[in-house]
Amino acid sequence: SQAAKMKLKHNINPVLLQFINFIILVYSFVTYIPWYIFSGSRQAIAKAKQVKARPANNKPGGAYRSVNSLHCLASVLYPGCDTLDKVFKYAKTKFKDKKLLGTREILKEEDEIQPSGKVFKKVILGKYTWLSYEDVYIKAVNFGKGLAVLGQQPKTNIAIFCETRAEWMIAAQACFMCNYQLVTLYATLGGPAIVHGLNETEVTTIITSKELMQTKLKEIVSQVPLLRHIITVDGKPTTWAEFPKGVIVHTMASVQAMGAKADTGSKQQARPVPSDIAVIMYTSGSTGIPKGVMISHCNIIAGITGMAERIPNLGEKDIYIGYLPLAHVLELSAELVCLSHGCRIGYSSPQTLADQSSKIKKGSKGDVTTLKPTLMAAVPEIMDRIYKNVMNKVNEMTSFQRNLFILAYNYKMEQISKGYSTPLCDSLIFRKVRMLLGGKIRILLCGGAPLSAATQRFMNICFCCPVGQGYGLTESAGAGTITEVWDYTTGRVGAPLVCCEIKLMNWEEGGYYNTDKPYPRGEILIGGQNVTVGYYKNEVRTKKDFTIDENGQRWLHTGDIGEFHQDGCLKIIDRKKDLVKLQAGEYVSLGKVEAALKNLPLVDNICAYASSFHSYVIGFVVPNQKELAELARKKGFKGTWEEICNSPEMEKEVLKVLAEAAMAANLEKFEIPVKIRLSPEPWTPETGLVTDAFKLKRKELTAYYQTDIDRMYGKHVK
Repeated sequence: SQAAKMKLKHNINPVLLQFINFIILVYSFVTYIPWYIFSGSRQAIAKAKQVKARPANNKPGGAYRSVNSLHCLASVLYPGCDTLDKVFKYAKTKFKDKKLLGTREILKEEDEIQPSGKVFKKVILGKYTWLSYEDVYIKAVNFGKGLAVLGQQPKTNIAIFCETRAEWMIAAQACFMCNYQLVTLYATLGGPAIVHGLNETEVTTIITSKELMQTKLKEIVSQVPLLRHIITVDGKPTTWAEFPKGVIVHTMASVQAMGAKADTGSKQQARPVPSDIAVIMYTSGSTGIPKGVMISHCNIIAGITGMAERIPNLGEKDIYIGYLPLAHVLELSAELVCLSHGCRIGYSSPQTLADQSSKIKKGSKGDVTTLKPTLMAAVPEIMDRIYKNVMNKVNEMTSFQRNLFILAYNYKMEQISKGYSTPLCDSLIFRKVRMLLGGKIRILLCGGAPLSAATQRFMNICFCCPVGQGYGLTESAGAGTITEVWDYTTGRVGAPLVCCEIKLMNWEEGGYYNTDKPYPRGEILIGGQNVTVGYYKNEVRTKKDFTIDENGQRWLHTGDIGEFHQDGCLKIIDRKKDLVKLQAGEYVSLGKVEAALKNLPLVDNICAYASSFHSYVIGFVVPNQKELAELARKKGFKGTWEEICNSPEMEKEVLKVLAEAAMAANLEKFEIPVKIRLSPEPWTPETGLVTDAFKLKRKELTAYYQTDIDRMYGKHVK
């Protein structure tokens, strides 16, 4: 079984193991009856076995809908609240004095010199200070009015280029109220991509932070001729001599003060209608220049309606930690779900998230420890990192501790796969690991890229909570599917949300058909109110990716290949762009090869590459420094980190490890990489080789490693 494959290996004396297994059996038997009587898990087991979605009709290729919305798709969160300003007004009235947005104050900043001579900035942070629903509402109203004083007109574009923080959400709510179209750009986008987004949308105003203004905007301001106003959310920055004429810098506080004084009594404010554009979201895209996705008010509301339905008991007791980029549809949707349900949002950043994070001074507390969130969203890259860190710590334990942890881990894995809970293991063994995320997490939401079965199972076991795997795109307002909390199966993304329906379209080239047995397969098409308006100023691409059927329903062609299981849950099995035909005619799914090898302790990241002109697969690997250095030591290889990575001898050793793992994962012989390049430098969004959600940018990686590709395919390199 799959659970057996994911079990950890121990080295316990077989006789002792028999005795331990006997004790576990007795313990399970004794605790089963009280558990059966008092636990709500019986209902959970029953729910897990239920059908979650079914086709609306019995024709092949018919659309699947959630059983909770078979006859009518959901599109509105609260009656009459059909635009985002109405949703916030409703929440403000309902939750008035409740805390909404929290930020930690910076008590102290220090420069810490590393042994290598590098200087790292470290911070000591205080408690969270909170703004209530009412506070946020007033700040947003004033900011919106202040922008009008600066000349911002309804239905015109305004850009936000800023880290995830309370001011981002306040600015967004101001734009939703005044019907300004919010253009969002990732803080990690490169210069040319930012210039492209700002010029394409013809913005005259950009909202940013002091740091991003100094580090990113400074170099490109002169390339954005229409820019007139820069608003910094965190106080007045120092201007520089060569600052372009005609551009004025304001602080957010001064714009809010202008708005508070402004007399708008005589002028009727233009409120948005549901079909108006709320956000133009530039996707960092794994291919080419970023595209601006036009998302309307009704798109976002339908999406968050669908998402909220999958989170049981969502409400005022919940605390969400916000640290992913708000310019990413996953984070924006998750925060809007929280804001509309009375939850608190505490802000953080990847550098200050945990006690061990890079900016937190040793001995002081990271954000999760202080906030103790109950809800958290993560991209697989972050979960994979936590998984590897914990497993490295387990390997450093004494033999007794390690074997105890492994026994508990394997025991809990078995119990989870049967639908049972393990309160004793949770409190005695996994409590310490759980505390890494504050100890109170009840649901982890994962999206942005596929999560491996091993990492998902690890999170279920060690953090004692369900992992809601989701599937959605910017083009579907982030909504598509999310697994239900009592569904502990791995490798699937759940049933369609109540706001949308999903059908599979035949893809002949890849050999996927919606009549396939046992499971229908094909390209995933998403339909519903959450499907967006299209790409900004890109009619050709819009017509290619979006279609309208005879009933007027909009469909998004995702380019992903999926299969529907009997219970109506979707599994992503391939991607159109990832499929490469080798010289001999075999098809290789690059994503499948990477998924099989990515979780090796030796591998931090991997990109498989194949060409139709050659008969074998090659790969670029970012090795784990600690693991590779240890392997080099065992093989008697001495040298610097670069020398180890550039050594053909070490490449061969790593290839052996990859080949073993590939065989264990049942990859075909032609799918196993034959040659690799070890990269001494990690791939980060800043390098431009991966997106903000850490998805591989294949085009950029191919260009970056072109010389190595030529070498590995035996071409003559000058």
